[in-house]
Amino acid sequence: MFLRRLAVIVPRSTRFFSSKGSLDLGSTIAELNKEMESVFGEPPPEGLANSGNRSCMAQDAHHNSHVILGSTNDKFAAQELSSISHHLGENKPGLSHVGSTGKAQMVDVSPKENSSRTAIASCKVVLGKKVFDLVLANQMAKGDVLTVAKIAGINGAKHTSTLIPLCHNITLAHVRVDLRLNPEDFSVEIEGEAASTGKTGVEMEAMTAVSIAGLTVYDMCKAASKDIQVTDIRLERKTGGKTGYWCWEE
Repeated sequence: MFLRRLAVIVPRSTRFFSSKGSLDLGSTIAELNKEMESVFGEPPPEGLANSGNRSCMAQDAHHNSHVILGSTNDKFAAQELSSISHHLGENKPGLSHVGSTGKAQMVDVSPKENSSRTAIASCKVVLGKKVFDLVLANQMAKGDVLTVAKIAGINGAKHTSTLIPLCHNITLAHVRVDLRLNPEDFSVEIEGEAASTGKTGVEMEAMTAVSIAGLTVYDMCKAASKDIQVTDIRLERKTGGKTGYWCWEE
């Protein structure tokens, strides 16, 4: 019987809790007390009725304090965020190929001093045993894989600014590309070096050299296998310029 009576109360009373704002809570509780009195024949205990008013007052005070503190905290957070953003803007290195408007740009290197610059990059081409043996025996249909890839890598370094649009067109003093067969993992290990005296580095020239050499190895061998992988293209070390010496650390 109690559950059936409670079911009558709940549908009619739930609408009171959907009203917005804490000011409606007191009247909602009063309405609910009347509903309970009409169903059970007596008002709810005094403590329960008074607790609603106390709860309402406490929620109002809590709400008002949050409004004040929230406003203060928002202002403080905004000031802190502005300060942090300004600090980061002064100290972060940023992306030199992105302008102040967020658009791509070519870096102006005219204020820089000329210096001797070198860069060494590496790459690996995993052939698999079948193709490795053919390359080792110089039995590939297209000819001498390592020699053709070496020439392609040197040529690629000289065309870096054409292949990569925001690279500067620089005068290279030296380009070296070496390829070595590694029987332990049936791969070709490639190392490329570029050197120049100027206002910008030659890292991209060295990395382009080994990339083109690796792709040439793939092209020379793809008729024998499609499982060949060109992997681990990376800069090993560089010298010169503002940042000076840098090397890859395992």
